Amino acid sequence: MSLAGLLLLFVGVALIVLGVVRARDPYRRYMALREQDANVARYEAWRGGPRADSKVGASVAMQMFRRKAQIGGAIVIAGVVCVVAAFVIG
Repeated sequence: MSLAGLLLLFVGVALIVLGVVRARDPYRRYMALREQDANVARYEAWRGGPRADSKVGASVAMQMFRRKAQIGGAIVIAGVVCVVAAFVIG
């Protein structure tokens, strides 16, 4: 394996680790907020009252956490591309 291949492999693994670390916590928080939102929707459907469509703090936080998790996922994808490129370059 050439020096460029080894460098790409190292960078790719580093990006994968960085992306997973960056995406793990926001994704966990997003899923917890999504579950709470589903519970509220079930309660309000049971109660018979319509849900307000206005933005609340939880929906803004869900958008923020989802975006952070997407950025972490993009970093992981970039790392996978670097690792594949390292093996293609050889």
